[in-house]
Amino acid sequence: MVGWFEIPVSDMDRAKTFYETVFKVDIKDVEFDGLKMGWFPEHKGSNQSSGALIKQSSYVPSKEGVLIYFVSKNVQVELDRVEAAGGKIGLEKTKISENNGFMGMFIDTEGNKIALHSDA
Repeated sequence: MVGWFEIPVSDMDRAKTFYETVFKVDIKDVEFDGLKMGWFPEHKGSNQSSGALIKQSSYVPSKEGVLIYFVSKNVQVELDRVEAAGGKIGLEKTKISENNGFMGMFIDTEGNKIALHSDA
């Protein structure tokens, strides 16, 4: 079970704008001793984890690392917002199997590979 995630960014403002546009959420600016973070909304009382965009020299955006899946009602909704927000589609909405729903993938404005999952 994932408790927290961090997405590396090179340009915090650009990344915040991208994720706020794609997911229609507000990302909160937080700073700890020079470490810039953009916190996604918390999901208290649910089984969903939260996380942050993070800018620091040891965090390097990449599409080669861990793949994070964001839960969605219908992955096509977010995929339709990706290119207008400055990202690129990596995998169109694809049926996983009869009982496992759908997935899609995109490259964000920072170069990270991010996935989406939905039942519909």
